[in-house]
Amino acid sequence: MEMANSGGIMLHRLEIENFYAVRDAQVLDLRAASNAPTDHGRLAALWPKSTERAPKVVALFGANASGKSTILRALSFIAWFVRDSFSIAPNALLPFERFNSVESGLRPTRLSITLAGVNPTDWLLDSVRYRYEVTIGRSQDRGDYIIAESLHYWAHDTGRKVRLFERNDAGEVKAGPDFGLGGFGQALGKVLRPNASVISTLAQLKHGFATTVWESARNVFSNILIERGSTVEHEMVQFYAQNPSMVDNLNREIERVDLGIQAMRVEQGANGPVLLFTHEGHDGPVPLALESHGTKQFLWVYPFIARALETGGIALLDELDAAIHPLLLPEILRWFYDPIRNPHDAQLWMTCHNASLLEDLSKEEAFFTSKDASGRTEVYGLADVQAVRRDDNYYRKYLSGTYGAVPRVG
Repeated sequence: MEMANSGGIMLHRLEIENFYAVRDAQVLDLRAASNAPTDHGRLAALWPKSTERAPKVVALFGANASGKSTILRALSFIAWFVRDSFSIAPNALLPFERFNSVESGLRPTRLSITLAGVNPTDWLLDSVRYRYEVTIGRSQDRGDYIIAESLHYWAHDTGRKVRLFERNDAGEVKAGPDFGLGGFGQALGKVLRPNASVISTLAQLKHGFATTVWESARNVFSNILIERGSTVEHEMVQFYAQNPSMVDNLNREIERVDLGIQAMRVEQGANGPVLLFTHEGHDGPVPLALESHGTKQFLWVYPFIARALETGGIALLDELDAAIHPLLLPEILRWFYDPIRNPHDAQLWMTCHNASLLEDLSKEEAFFTSKDASGRTEVYGLADVQAVRRDDNYYRKYLSGTYGAVPRVG
């Protein structure tokens, strides 16, 4: 959990192929229809003065094991690959799985994101759309290796697609003049590994453009790649101990979200920092171990949310509703709609089981995952379903099976 300072990205398209539960190419295009309502702060322009808009909240619903988490895993993996892949061992396998079939094990994995708002150079104005794509192969002799990796943008004046860099199976990188590879080419050729990204590698070499993209990837805050267990609690305590400003922010929220806590503080214990909580009516502080599971869950996810709001980044939260009260979830959504709390149009992507949350969402914000008979995940938005009206009761219609993506019982 490391603090980051830059941000302001609006992700509006994700493509996934042969990644965990997704076998065939799936596309999530978040761009709202031109006639979608502009009030309530739910949609944000892709860049200042853009006529295209995307939701600040993306909620994924579906049956257990339908592939909801796969969507967040894809985004988390892309951010990790861009940011951290240089740090792994040269022959290490990348931290993901392909679709579980013999045929898919031989096929490459392809991931792509399209976003706006990253501004690595002075002349690349905010009104620029970027597309990053990576294709990954796996073989017995080579392990995981990059078949192709690329970054392009569309010029704001002509709409023309422009190459920033393209990488091939041999590890050769061709860059356009806007990327400024220049004197970095020779060094990159020596240190670029088959299982590491061009961006994470160039960031080690202090390449300007790549470093800015790398810093933007640090503003993706995800709980999806963290193993659940005792290490989660330890990491949470360490983070609060190292970031006292986050403790102050949390204490300002505690009474608003009604956790039954008056304040949290960090003290140094015999074996390191400990979290202590003040409760009304208690004679002394309460240690973290005695707090409820729901309180612990909120304490764990709060920094992800707060840092995304601060930086204009993206919070990726798997099972956000698992232990948080249903009345608290809409309050968290309102944080992202509020222009004061969310001045940089941060995004929240989350998986949900609590279908009642659909009563608080617009049709641009709700997405569903379902599996066919062969176990392949399909992803679609509520806005893609025919004849959906804004005054429909999405909650009741979803439970009745109108939109699909519900568990089969009996």
